[in-house]
Amino acid sequence: MSPRLVAIDLPGGPAFVTALQRVWDAGDVAFPVEQRLPPAARDVLLAAIGPDAVVDSDDPDTTIPMHDASERRSPRAPLEEGDALVMATSGSTGTPKGVVLTHDAVAASAVATSARLGRADDDHWLACLPLSHIGGLAVVTRALTLGTRLTVHDRFDAGAVAAAAASGATLVSLVKTALARVDAATFRVIVVGGAPAPEHRAQNVVATYGLTETGSGVVYDGRPLDGVEVRIAESGEIHLRGPMLLRAYRDGTDPKVGGWLPTGDQGRWNDDGSLHVIGRRGDMIITGGENVWPEPVEAVLRSHPLVADVAVAGTDDAEWGQAVTAFVVPSGPTPPTLEALRDAVKAQLPPYCAPQRLELVTAIPRTSLGKPRRSALVSAPSAAGGGGGPRHREGRHAQPG
Repeated sequence: MSPRLVAIDLPGGPAFVTALQRVWDAGDVAFPVEQRLPPAARDVLLAAIGPDAVVDSDDPDTTIPMHDASERRSPRAPLEEGDALVMATSGSTGTPKGVVLTHDAVAASAVATSARLGRADDDHWLACLPLSHIGGLAVVTRALTLGTRLTVHDRFDAGAVAAAAASGATLVSLVKTALARVDAATFRVIVVGGAPAPEHRAQNVVATYGLTETGSGVVYDGRPLDGVEVRIAESGEIHLRGPMLLRAYRDGTDPKVGGWLPTGDQGRWNDDGSLHVIGRRGDMIITGGENVWPEPVEAVLRSHPLVADVAVAGTDDAEWGQAVTAFVVPSGPTPPTLEALRDAVKAQLPPYCAPQRLELVTAIPRTSLGKPRRSALVSAPSAAGGGGGPRHREGRHAQPG
């Protein structure tokens, strides 16, 4: 008989860890549910992933009930003995996909990570990212696999993180925005995933690259973990292979080809042999036949004194195909001008990378891991509220150079 899929619908904390261990002890598979979803989105998620039961009691002192979820279950490929987790992908649009990870994959990730970071007698992991995302849950599974001391918070709070460090936490996984709010020196190692880590960071801050499909980060500071292989396809796409990769998606399809996982990310090798991740293939802007990656442009614009936050995306343009568009949150009452931003970019990047349009917004919509939701910015009405709040278009240039 196939194992059951049990949704763990609990906030981060001891009760979640207890529920996860009980699901595994019963030979079943765990599916962590995103806690911040509104009811409608939650129903869509449960219908897409199709759990057999739901754990939703947050009282760790009582027997945790598993409520039947058959009325919300959709037909899916049977799970297999040895499967450990189903993780929903974090895509902002469309039907969520479930990534099936085995116990062997979870263990391989934990062992490889520990080998790279080193182990100390006083190791103590702090989990403070959403446990519905692999970057947050991997902290928990890592500690359970290796028997490391563990503290789990229900969300990131800078004060609580500082208190945990003072109480003995030595290792933590964060995203870039959270990293800026903590004292890095209070931890032995900080692992940063999601959006790219700051270029200038403390020596104990490790930048990771990975996907839900890879069971957390598999490349640390540009170097693959032990057992992980990386290749760059002729198209420039990054392919990965290793023991921590997914077995399949929830619908039974296996995206791997010959064991290699096409990531959808573009990359290249640096002169020192390390991997440089350029960005998602779908994020690349093609303007007048030139390829522009948003991340380098965002890095330049973010350093401008009148810019508090920024995201860059391509918007439709009848003449050039796409226009490089900067969505900017001003740092004060005086916003930057389009010409000033263009000059800043052209001083460091090819001229076709300079923004052709500027739209002022009140906020940059981001995922819980800190990645800008560019599609939300592009699809929102220019003069109305949307994913990034009220917007104001400042202008455009007739050519990308």
